Amino acid sequence: MASRSNCFYCREELSGKKFVRKDEKQVCVRCFDKFCANTCTECRRPISTDSKELHHKGRYWHSDCFRCAKCYKNLAKESFTSKDDRILCGTCSSREDAPRCHGCYKPILAGTENVEYKGNSWHDECFICYQCQKPIGSKSFITKNNNIYCGPCHEKKFAKQCACCKKPITTGGVNYQDQPWHSECFMCSSCRKPLAGTRFTSHEEKVYCVDCYKSTVAKKCSGCQNPITGFGKATNVVNYEGGSWHDYCFNCKKCSLNLAEKRFVAHSGDIYCSDCSKKL
Repeated sequence: MASRSNCFYCREELSGKKFVRKDEKQVCVRCFDKFCANTCTECRRPISTDSKELHHKGRYWHSDCFRCAKCYKNLAKESFTSKDDRILCGTCSSREDAPRCHGCYKPILAGTENVEYKGNSWHDECFICYQCQKPIGSKSFITKNNNIYCGPCHEKKFAKQCACCKKPITTGGVNYQDQPWHSECFMCSSCRKPLAGTRFTSHEEKVYCVDCYKSTVAKKCSGCQNPITGFGKATNVVNYEGGSWHDYCFNCKKCSLNLAEKRFVAHSGDIYCSDCSKKL
């Protein structure tokens, strides 16, 4: 300090008093606070000579006013970041930059267990089944109408129910008479052999494999005594007075003319064409 000097503003003698040199001018403490002190960004008051001043990117704070904009923690001796003209502590900055959980909408902090799916993120405990509300964890899941389901709930709610065992059909299956069946449930009513992918027929709302239908259900042809199955060549049947014939077996007893679509005469349990019946 100079022994003989005056304050630049009030011209008061500074000898023996505290003063501040500002832009090569000597200023008393009172005038410095009034005309020269920086204004605190937080409290908007002057930062006097007896206060500790902090500055960052052209802005100034009292050391007690330099706080996190979110949690108000004092950052005078702490690391910080600046975002959108706000001062943030490390924790709040991490929360600001962290992705938001699609379930609870809270930030997912670094190092937290989380799940990412189709551009969205969830806390591990927030990634839950829409139906049972239990966490999916590492289990497989299915989406339906933008909702997430665990395997059992999806099966219970959306999978077709087997007409036989009434349990969900998760893969494959057989459709018969507009009803779904497990492949292993769609079986012959007699021998219990699975019928998926094989030839079968039905009788009185029951299904049979070809062999069981021939042996237990099918009528016997009155001509050849073989089963009338309705398969292959034996698709057309002639019925007359309680008897049944393959159409190709319905022949004249005498001349063997096929009478399936012709006039015939029955005599003593046998079938005759019109010409042969005249010779009886």
